[in-house]
Amino acid sequence: MAKARQIVKRRKAVTNIRKITKTMQLIATARYQQAFQRATATKPYTCKITQLVEELSAAAQGQIDHPLLRENPDAPSDLLLVLTSNRGLCGGYNASVLRTALAHLESHADRPTELHVVGKKGNAYFRFIRRAVDRAITNIDDRPRFDQVEPIASELMKRYEAGALRHVSVVYMRFVSAGRQVPEVMRLLPLSGETTQAAEKTATPPAAAAGVGTVQYDFSPEPEQLLKVLLPQTVKVRLYQSFTDAALSEQVARMVAMKAATDAAGEMIKLLSRQFNRARQSQITMELLDIVGCAEALK
Repeated sequence: MAKARQIVKRRKAVTNIRKITKTMQLIATARYQQAFQRATATKPYTCKITQLVEELSAAAQGQIDHPLLRENPDAPSDLLLVLTSNRGLCGGYNASVLRTALAHLESHADRPTELHVVGKKGNAYFRFIRRAVDRAITNIDDRPRFDQVEPIASELMKRYEAGALRHVSVVYMRFVSAGRQVPEVMRLLPLSGETTQAAEKTATPPAAAAGVGTVQYDFSPEPEQLLKVLLPQTVKVRLYQSFTDAALSEQVARMVAMKAATDAAGEMIKLLSRQFNRARQSQITMELLDIVGCAEALK
């Protein structure tokens, strides 16, 4: 009887866990829809403004000398910004991003690299491996706003223009589709031809990809004045796009993880029910044998 009672208690605990994971799956699905709308709404703008900056730079025939376009070979260090989540229960989402970040750090071990980490999970991991984090950012949740990201981008641009940084890279989970998310290292600064390629890879809708050809521009005002406004805006928008992609990928990972947990709990409940039935049948058989044995003994 004790074994049957233990199985009943365990089945009840698994049933309660299944209710929790099912609820979390529904919450993640609702948040996924909201995050998907935010991410896809900004992608065409991100792609177009990046493409426009590249075309303006090419049309100026190299006459533009902007700090965000110049290399800083004599800068003392690089900077790596890692985007992770504040909450767990999202499968291998954080592990994939952190593995990519560590691989990037190892491949650039010949130069000092400042490490800025967004998210409690990433900061906890680097504390665990005893890797110093130069700046920990934990006040941005899974619904990032532009006014939260803009100060970070402005600070990075200010330091880059001052010559304090050679490269600024961002490690995040790029959203490709609901079934595929890819951890990626995006070079944020300096801006170059690679910027357009990266933006097209992450943000080009099919309609935008069809517009192929060289565009001739008449500048008013001059290209220098236009790029003075467009270049900082491009950096801010691309960084914000990486935050929205990371948030969307997090919700997808959590939704998949909670569905897998719910399905596993359902299978465990079926297994425990079968074990309980066998234990109960064995108990009933033993009780019948005791009754029959007592009856035979009384004859």
